[in-house]
Amino acid sequence: MTTASPVSTGGVRRDSSGASEGSHGDRQRRRRAAFDPVPLLVIPAALLVAVLFAYAFLHGLVLSFTPAQGDWLASYRTFFERSAFYGTVATTLWISVPATLINVGLAIPMAYCLRRPSSMQRFVTTLLVIPMTLGTVLVAEGLLTYLGPQGWFVRVFHLVAPVDMAVRLTHNYWGVLLSLIITGFPFAFLLILSYVTGIDPTLARAAATLGASPWRQFREIYLPLLVPGLAVTFSLSFVQAFSVFPSAVLLGAPAGPTRVMSIAAYQAAFEEYDYSLASVVAILMGLVQLAIVLGVLGLRRFFYSGPTGGAKG
Repeated sequence: MTTASPVSTGGVRRDSSGASEGSHGDRQRRRRAAFDPVPLLVIPAALLVAVLFAYAFLHGLVLSFTPAQGDWLASYRTFFERSAFYGTVATTLWISVPATLINVGLAIPMAYCLRRPSSMQRFVTTLLVIPMTLGTVLVAEGLLTYLGPQGWFVRVFHLVAPVDMAVRLTHNYWGVLLSLIITGFPFAFLLILSYVTGIDPTLARAAATLGASPWRQFREIYLPLLVPGLAVTFSLSFVQAFSVFPSAVLLGAPAGPTRVMSIAAYQAAFEEYDYSLASVVAILMGLVQLAIVLGVLGLRRFFYSGPTGGAKG
């Protein structure tokens, strides 16, 4: 009586019946590879978003179509018929868009100059993080003390100014704009700095060997590679500025030139107790922000359609 002996064929051990000894183990490994438990870690975050965002959004959407009086579109008609409400859209854009452009415009050259790791980069980055830790209310209180009618800035200005001119930088448009710049610039700078430092510096050095000036290196290499990051930075900074509320109340004129959409929503909800109208204002705030963000992200393809980054490799 003879026994089947294993035969090696192509590096795989087989018995006389031709069955592969490792086939069972391969099937088990394929089953384990087919089930990846890592995506299960997303479930808690997804549930949190569903509870904090999706439910609140759907509840507000339903409220906007269920006014206390009139048909289901009564609150929307009220918004577009009363200038005190529809005028807040232009007011909010007039504050948020310039603040975003200034923050991004100032952050680009500063981040570009500090793109190489150095002690100066660490110092400036640490210095710019401070306003982010103070909070909007504390920054507004500081500006009221510094830029108010009896503040240091106004007193020094009157001492050195050759003409007697009234200076008012609080409780108006300029106070809100300055507050948004102070609190929003560090955020834009840190984002752009992360994109700039991720661009491979050998690209610029290669261009320099071909005679490209520093300005041309920035224009032809850094700026195109920065376009995707600039679009994201602009969108996030704009959303942050568009939802301005404490600065518009403390440093602006809530009943006048700085009556933004968030103030209109607050007054509709807690002064008029019209939660349907307040939900309409909130829904339209989201739609305006979404339109601007989609427009900015769509425009970036006209400036650069290559890879989204020139990361170091």
